[in-house]
Amino acid sequence: MLSVPAGLMAGSIAYYGTYSVNEVDKVITAKVEGSTFANLVGAAEQKRIITSLTADELKFVNPRTPSGDTLEFIWKRAK
Repeated sequence: MLSVPAGLMAGSIAYYGTYSVNEVDKVITAKVEGSTFANLVGAAEQKRIITSLTADELKFVNPRTPSGDTLEFIWKRAK
């Protein structure tokens, strides 16, 4: 059994689904099919701004959260 320290996942959201990358407009669009945050499932597509794109890493931001925070995401290619 995996033990996770208390508070480690507080404020975290996980999701999966399909996505597309528009390199010209520097936008990634995700269609959420499942999530730890139920309100994301079946909601409008999630559009985010790409800040960096390489062969092994994709960085993008969500600059408009309801709380006024800017969230940065980093996806790395599995090896």
